[in-house]
Amino acid sequence: MSRASLVAAALSTAFAFAPVAQAANVVKLGVILPMSGPNAAFGNTSLNGIKLAVDEFNAKGGVKSLGGAKIELVVADIPQPNAAAAATQRLISQERVSGVIGSFVSSVTIAASEVTERAGVPLITFAFADEITGRGYKNVFQVSPKGSAMGRAQFDHALALSKQAGVPVKKIAILYEDTAYGTAQAKGLREGAKAAGVEVVIDEAYPLGITDATPLVNKVRGSGAQMVFPVSYLNDSLLIIRTMRQQNLNVPTIGGAAGYIIPDFKKGLGEYAENVLSISSANYDMAKSISDRYKAKYGAFMPHDALIFGAATEAMMHAVDQAKSDDPAKVREALSKIKYCDGIAKGIPAGCVQFDQAGAGVGAKPIMVQWRGNDLVTVYPSELAKSKAIWSGKSK
Repeated sequence: MSRASLVAAALSTAFAFAPVAQAANVVKLGVILPMSGPNAAFGNTSLNGIKLAVDEFNAKGGVKSLGGAKIELVVADIPQPNAAAAATQRLISQERVSGVIGSFVSSVTIAASEVTERAGVPLITFAFADEITGRGYKNVFQVSPKGSAMGRAQFDHALALSKQAGVPVKKIAILYEDTAYGTAQAKGLREGAKAAGVEVVIDEAYPLGITDATPLVNKVRGSGAQMVFPVSYLNDSLLIIRTMRQQNLNVPTIGGAAGYIIPDFKKGLGEYAENVLSISSANYDMAKSISDRYKAKYGAFMPHDALIFGAATEAMMHAVDQAKSDDPAKVREALSKIKYCDGIAKGIPAGCVQFDQAGAGVGAKPIMVQWRGNDLVTVYPSELAKSKAIWSGKSK
């Protein structure tokens, strides 16, 4: 547990020290996120979205069916999958949480979900891996699109944009980190290419946390690929794009969400980020009023992980309200039936949070975004686009 420290994040100081048994005072929700290590940027933005949702919920009266009980967060820093089980168990057995929110990282979510499933505690997540809701578990709920659906849309949307630009594409390269997230998304990319009759000339898994992207980029350069689809967390995404730009490899690049669509991507690359496309599960330009509240509080645009986790948190809190109880079993039952279409949830592409029998998100659909200056702009599908895509591998 040395790297999985628990941080009590009480969002209502008036009731911060009330015992859990006094349900009219406090309902605890656990949060599992990478608050340290290489994925800390995602943990911080995700937690910001969760906090925004809780602050607004508590300000509106809290859990009204429980006499105005306030939501209190207990945050577990889980940077690696091997810390997930013990930290999640502590949230359940010691903190007595009514539900768990997280993680951003698919491999951590999978490990944590084994604990929540045995304990009968609902877990709501933004992580992408297909297997999260593909194991027959009853207590796991996935708000985001599945990884294979993200990968399929990553290819299909890019192909549609290339056709709009009048640029035929016959060969592509797929580069993906080899954990649950990258593997699931690469599967969808392959399926899309096969259906379209496009040749995958590079299909390369690489170990998470590379220190040199030159070998990968050299393979792409020699392959004749006309589009590149990298699926990476932040540090890897910075290395891949920087190396491509420095080598003047001007091939349209379509990122796989994660590292490609958070403010730290732009901060790390500067002008090299310009015109990079990426698939995303949501975008702040579709939710201006929500994003404005987030920016006023945290000083940056609201990335997709903050949006989706904010909506997921709202759904969990309203499930507590509908259950009229902080009993995890009753919260799970309410969450399985919920259709929440208000607040932050209005700003995600589906417009609502609801789940099928497997716990997968109903109506979750990916969108395509592109870096323009310091902003991410939605460019596809056309009915949601705020601007036309610039189809170019160049940053200028």
